[in-house]
Amino acid sequence: MTKVFEDYFSELQADMVSICLEYVNNKADMIYIYGSNEFGQFSTDVFYQINNIIVKKHKVNDAVSDTDSNSRPVYDISKERQVTLLNILNKNLREISDLCKKNNREMPTEMKLTYDVSKNKLDAQYSYEIKYTNDPEKLSSHIFDDWFEEVGGKL
Repeated sequence: MTKVFEDYFSELQADMVSICLEYVNNKADMIYIYGSNEFGQFSTDVFYQINNIIVKKHKVNDAVSDTDSNSRPVYDISKERQVTLLNILNKNLREISDLCKKNNREMPTEMKLTYDVSKNKLDAQYSYEIKYTNDPEKLSSHIFDDWFEEVGGKL
C-alpha cells in the first residue's frame, strides 16, 4: 500500500509523542505537545501529567512521589536533555512544514497534541490563524503558558 500525506503527517506526530515519552522514561499519564509555526518561526514545547500533577518538562521530578524516587530524581532533566528534546520536536515540526509544502497543503500555525499514555490515544487540535506574531508583546511561549494553565498547571 502506498503511503499518503496523512500517513507521513501522522508518523511525524507519533515521533513527537515518542521523543516526549522517552524524555520521561515512558512514565507519564498525559503528554501535551505544543507546536507553532508563524512566518517560518518554529517553536515547540511540552508539558506532562504525572501522578495527577500537571508539570512542565523542567519540573517533572516535582510530580514524583517520595516512594518512587528513593530520595533522588527519577527523570534526567538536564539542560542538555531539554535542549535535545526541543531540537527534535522543532525538527519534526519543520518536517511537517516541508511535507505540507511538498503536498500543497496548508501548514497549521498551531498544533496542540494531547496524548493519553494508558489509552495510546492522540488528540490533535490545529489552528491556521496567526496567534502571536501580529501582537507586539506576545510570544509563542505565552500561548504555551496559557494552554498549560488552561489544562490545570500552576505557573
